[in-house]
Amino acid sequence: MFKSTSFIKVVTNAKEIAGIYKELSKFPSLSKACIGPEVISQYGGKHCNIYTEWSQRDLERAEQVKFCRQYIMFYDEDSIVYTGPSGNCTELQGELLSRESPSGFLKAVLRDHTNKKGEEKQFLEIWNKNSKEKSINLTALDKHGKVYEDDQFGCLVWSHSETHILYIAEKKRPKVESFFQTKPELSVNEEDEDSIKPEKPVKGDQFVYWEDWGEALVKKTTPVLCVLDIESTNISVLEGIPEHLSPGQAFWAPNDTGIIFVGWDHEPQRLGRVYCTNRKSGLYYVDLTGGNCVELSSPTNAVWSPRLSPDKCRIVYFEGDTGGPHHQCSRLCMYDWYTKMTSTVVEIVTRPNEDGFTGIYSLALAHNCWAMDSQRILIDTPQRSRQDLLIINITTGSVTSLTSGKFLSSNAGSWTLLDIHQDLMVVTCSSPNCPPSLKVGFLPAAGKEQGITWVALDEAEPLPGIEWKILTFTPPFEQQNPKFPAMDFEGILLMPGERKEVAPPVVVWPHGGPHSAFTAEWMLYPVTLCRLGFAVLLINYRGSSGFGQDSICSLPGNVGSQDVKDVQFSAEHVLKERFADASNVFIIGGSHGGFLASHLVGQYPEFYKACVTRNPVINIASMLGTTDIPDWCTVEAGFEYTADQLPTPPLLEAMLNKSPITNASQVKSPVLIMLGEKDKRVHPSQGLEFYRALKARDVPVRLLWYPDNNHSLSKVDTEADAFMNIVLWFVKHL
Repeated sequence: MFKSTSFIKVVTNAKEIAGIYKELSKFPSLSKACIGPEVISQYGGKHCNIYTEWSQRDLERAEQVKFCRQYIMFYDEDSIVYTGPSGNCTELQGELLSRESPSGFLKAVLRDHTNKKGEEKQFLEIWNKNSKEKSINLTALDKHGKVYEDDQFGCLVWSHSETHILYIAEKKRPKVESFFQTKPELSVNEEDEDSIKPEKPVKGDQFVYWEDWGEALVKKTTPVLCVLDIESTNISVLEGIPEHLSPGQAFWAPNDTGIIFVGWDHEPQRLGRVYCTNRKSGLYYVDLTGGNCVELSSPTNAVWSPRLSPDKCRIVYFEGDTGGPHHQCSRLCMYDWYTKMTSTVVEIVTRPNEDGFTGIYSLALAHNCWAMDSQRILIDTPQRSRQDLLIINITTGSVTSLTSGKFLSSNAGSWTLLDIHQDLMVVTCSSPNCPPSLKVGFLPAAGKEQGITWVALDEAEPLPGIEWKILTFTPPFEQQNPKFPAMDFEGILLMPGERKEVAPPVVVWPHGGPHSAFTAEWMLYPVTLCRLGFAVLLINYRGSSGFGQDSICSLPGNVGSQDVKDVQFSAEHVLKERFADASNVFIIGGSHGGFLASHLVGQYPEFYKACVTRNPVINIASMLGTTDIPDWCTVEAGFEYTADQLPTPPLLEAMLNKSPITNASQVKSPVLIMLGEKDKRVHPSQGLEFYRALKARDVPVRLLWYPDNNHSLSKVDTEADAFMNIVLWFVKHL
């Protein structure tokens, strides 16, 4: 139970609200850590540097500021003697990607630079410990388009010999011109002077459509593997990749004989990749000498995040089923480089095991995730409503938590692995009321992993006056899913101050996806709402990831019903337990969370005082033809998706019947709608459809339109403006 003292009143003054948001938005988040080479002193002592990169909102500049900070760590065998910061933070300008060489003595940096004429150029730089060795103008070389810096395809990888660098870029497109554009022909003498014949433009192709990989991957259509020879600065665009594949997440094979990569099948169409781990793909190897390309994994599944072991003998990767829900429980698979055998290390978990393990739901492995013995790997993955750090033995398949036992004595709710080198781990951990902190620890020998001791490099203190707990909900019998019975779900409840007589207003918040999850970690919006005096209930309804594959499978075909009932049941439970004020219940959600919020104010018109929806799904039937993920519409409505599928009256009717638009006539709660102009996932026409339906029925409704924003609405100025409008909308209707 929560402690019981005085209750903090809700802050209603706009200037005060902005001040609190500005204060809490300054807490930075960790994006990268890298452990430097070991240094042994003349007296036998050991130390190393730990390089970290952070991201912080700068409201004045309206951008995310990226900066680095270094730490020094002294240790003896497997115990840490001393740690501390080394120097001050330094802002990083224009860095898109960076990667240290295997020895740790060199660093490659991909940098964006805009010159005085406003021309954008990309440079690949090589740095040693003292200076910049090389700066290669990739744009001027014109071997390819822009380099990919995203998490879906992008990579920047040193060869084992440290003589070459591998990266992914957009394939160079042919030059085009109008049918009516004419240029003077070169004379014979001019042609002789130029040893390279200029490329002849293709007439009439300026407006040919290039299908990209969807939301957050706009203009990324045809990735290619590129190799830079550092000595000669020559760039090779690798050939031999099958035409139907888009390569990404690549790295060097043992002995640098070739490249191992994930290839995504883009025929007959490219479906949105972001947050969608179910796209047909495989693990491939292309030989650098012969250009021969072979598939190493199953040709029918989805594969992502391959990682090579320190002894260069094995590759682990995640594998899941194609089709169906966008993000599901995955297998951990392994390919033996020398025996050419593939095996499954950890299977898909349908229901949580007796030891509580719920399966693997990671979007990616850390770049370094192997223990030094090449027999164990570390993963961080949602386990119910926390993100846990697990170690997996590849021989036995045993799964052990390194962090679950720490929750009783620590404020940390969720953990993320940043780096491991020679069994020294760097992790970040946070909780709903405590910003991210940085910790290090040595991984003990196999079988003794739970004896790990974590040492803080940067300790963060919990915010005073904010408490949180995880609540477990069991749906009533009549709301059980007959195909998947006896399943519970959870919510994370944040409470302001320490209540006594007056319960706070509550913001009910279902997540998007729907097959994602809230984990008990630092989140700016919820903690700031709580600081302003609102309780916040983050709901992981049935269908969320982290609760077993059965939970995920229970939702398709039941959206708009099962998930809506789960959210309403958890909200009513919180009121029944008197955690919140029943006369001041608000709801907010984005994407599928916006779908649920819009449903709830229609299905329970007297319950919610006000509603905020961010890029919501309103009409699944009309979304089908405008989204980068048409399969989502079909699958969540309860049907199987095929690329050649055409909409039929029964399919469209089923989609419409599950959509919030069907309940729009019953909505009474004031609704605030926030839309991103460039959203490719849920087209802004969805929110406009809801806005027009409500306005025509005299429901109080307000629409905010954010230009140059995509589905996430995550630009710094947009994020700040949206928060202020959300709070003032709730305050107005208290």
